[in-house]
Amino acid sequence: MPRYFAALTIVLMLGMVWTRILLMRRKGIKAMHFGSIDKTDFLIPPFAFFYFYVVFAAAFHWSGVSTQEFFQSGAVSWAGALFCLAGLLLLLWSLVSFGRSFRVGIDTQHADKLVTTGVFALSRNPIYVAFALILFGQFLVHPNWILLAYMGAAVGLFHRQVLREEDYLKRHYGKPYSEYCSRVRRYF
Repeated sequence: MPRYFAALTIVLMLGMVWTRILLMRRKGIKAMHFGSIDKTDFLIPPFAFFYFYVVFAAAFHWSGVSTQEFFQSGAVSWAGALFCLAGLLLLLWSLVSFGRSFRVGIDTQHADKLVTTGVFALSRNPIYVAFALILFGQFLVHPNWILLAYMGAAVGLFHRQVLREEDYLKRHYGKPYSEYCSRVRRYF
C-alpha cells in the first residue's frame, strides 16, 4: 500500500501545481516562468520523468533499472508514506498561502507582492521543503540507490534555485525582504 501512495503522491503533487497554474491563467496571470532565466533548467524535466518512472515501476512492478533495495521494512515504508502526506499537505498550504503571487520560476516582469503570511511566516521556502519531504518519503518507501541519488541531487538543485530566488527578491524588495529574512528561516 505505501508503494501505491508514493506513486499517487507524484500525481497529486503535479496535479496541485498544474491546477494552480491553470487557475491563475484564468485570472490573466502567467504563473509558469520555468527556464526563463536559465535555459539549462530545461535539463531538469527528462530527469524528473525518469524519477517518476522509477517510482511508478517500483509501485506497479514494471521493468525497472534497479530492484535492489537497501532494506525492507513495512514500518519504514509507512513512515515514508507519512512523509509523502506531510509534503503534500505542506505543498497545499504553500499554494494557498501564496495567493496571486505563486510562480513557477522567477517572474522578473510582473512580480507580485512579497508573501510573509500563512506558512511563509514559518519558512521562506515551504514549497521546496514540501518537495524534500516527498522525496525523502519516497526513498523510505522505495529505498534504492537511484532514489537516494535523486534525493541528493534534488536537494542541491532546490538550494541553487532558492539562492537565485533570494538574490532576485533582495534586489526587487530591498529592505522589506531583508527584514523578512531576519525573522524567518530559509527552510525550517
